[in-house]
Amino acid sequence: MVKHQPLQVYEKQVLLSFVTGIYGCRWKRYQRSQDDTSKWECAWFVILCSSFLLLLFWVYFWLVAQNDFNDFNRSVYNRSGEWKDETIPILTSTTLCFSYISFLLILACFHISLGQQLNLYWVHKIGVLATLLTTVSGIISVYDFWRDEWGILLVSLRSTAPFLHIGSLTVITALSWLVAGYVVRKERSDFQAVVLLIYVMVLLAVCVAPLTFSCPCIMDRHTLKPRPDVIGQRGAPMLAPENTMMSFNRALQHGANSLGADVTISVDGIPFLMRDHSLRRTTDVSRVFPARQHDDASSFNWTEIRSLNAGQWFLESDPYWTVNTLTPKDRSRIANLTVCSLVEMLRLTARANSSAVLKVRKPPPEHPRFRSWFMDTLWALQKAGISQKRVVMSPDTDRGRVRGIQQTTNEKLSMAEMKHRGITSLTLHYSKAGFKDIQEYLANNISVTVYPVNEPWLYSLLWCSGVPSVSSDAPQVLGKVPYPVWLMSHSAYNFIWITSDLVSLAVVTGIFFFQKWRISGMQNYNPEQIMLSAVVRRPSRDVNMMKEKLIFSELDNGLGSTEDLSLYPENGHVRYSRGLRH
Repeated sequence: MVKHQPLQVYEKQVLLSFVTGIYGCRWKRYQRSQDDTSKWECAWFVILCSSFLLLLFWVYFWLVAQNDFNDFNRSVYNRSGEWKDETIPILTSTTLCFSYISFLLILACFHISLGQQLNLYWVHKIGVLATLLTTVSGIISVYDFWRDEWGILLVSLRSTAPFLHIGSLTVITALSWLVAGYVVRKERSDFQAVVLLIYVMVLLAVCVAPLTFSCPCIMDRHTLKPRPDVIGQRGAPMLAPENTMMSFNRALQHGANSLGADVTISVDGIPFLMRDHSLRRTTDVSRVFPARQHDDASSFNWTEIRSLNAGQWFLESDPYWTVNTLTPKDRSRIANLTVCSLVEMLRLTARANSSAVLKVRKPPPEHPRFRSWFMDTLWALQKAGISQKRVVMSPDTDRGRVRGIQQTTNEKLSMAEMKHRGITSLTLHYSKAGFKDIQEYLANNISVTVYPVNEPWLYSLLWCSGVPSVSSDAPQVLGKVPYPVWLMSHSAYNFIWITSDLVSLAVVTGIFFFQKWRISGMQNYNPEQIMLSAVVRRPSRDVNMMKEKLIFSELDNGLGSTEDLSLYPENGHVRYSRGLRH
């Protein structure tokens, strides 16, 4: 009697070993399983997906918040008293966490696609949980510390929504492969119907999402307004110390149309430029007057202020990571800078045929110039020889006294109130500058300036909205934006939107039909043929060696002289036979 048995040959599965090994530390074949994933592991997969989505939101927030990194670092300085770039550790940790979670999610999707059971390794579970908790705590901290910044998310969507729509549609379409593979399986369950329903609802929601978009840059090109003027706020503070003559010169060299400055009145009535309430951050007052380093800047006389160095701090702290780009000559000039007076700044403005936007801080009540601060400022304008029509003032109090000079306000007032106060210019934070509000102000001859605008995407968005001028800490960046980053007509965008939706729906439908056909074919296929097909297709030296090892293992198990074992091919399949000797 002869007995035939198929010879099993296992090929190396490098990709599968890599996927299951890194995700679940299952490097050996016998450790893997194609059984259904347990509810516990499904819960961890949900936690992994939640961590990814939360981190994606966190990454997007910091990408658009780059516009306000200067304000963030200043807020940190006001609390800690030390100036340092706190965005670096945040961005570094966010990048590492997002890369880690994204890699694990890709491996999990490979598991599902290859039909492998999910089994996240315990080390990864700790890492995912730690990442999730860190992200949640970061969001809560930023909400408490920098609450006003969340408004940039809604503003950014007016610029990025069309691109986010295409990206979301691509991801949803790609996920149809996994969803279809799960839904069309032979085993039926209510959960499959729930998954399919959720997927279809999400797909349809993404398809019709553009109906809710309000993007100013979707417009006809011929209706685009002139390029907004750029006000160099405190000059070009990323290239030279803020509120110094070198900073203002740099701003003009990079195309700034106007100069903005913060004005403080000294104890002897000299207006000078200083943003902070104290001199500690931007001068060497802690070395020259250590006992007075925390005193109000307005408590010093002009002689004392002029004796301070206003540039060395910039070279030492390198607040914007730009010191390495400076030439030795520029560094030498910065090292010898002094505090700038208002007269010096206005003279430079007049020579450049430019204009000035001044934010004047009224002295405290005990200050000797408390009642004469406006006359001191007016004296500076007259001494500089600049026309009052080219100066816009933004006093924090006593607006009734500032007559004869253009006034601007940071408050969002009604038209009647602005006319009553004689205000012809409005300076708004970008989060408060809605498209309809801007159009209303411009229709009533109210000039609108939006601040702070440091990124090209925000500058382009406001350009499309018709804003006449913006205030920026980075005129050197905006000077390189000769045209909006993107501009598209309504007909062109509608064509892209509808076409992408139709293509996505067609691809999703095709994937579902293909998965149905593929799985049906697999169910009708002979498993033994699948197992041995590799031998028929690709005989190799490694395969032959494995055959010999299996044969001789049988000999070692006691076949001896009573059995005869022969190896021969039959119809393309390798078989061996055992026979009894007579």
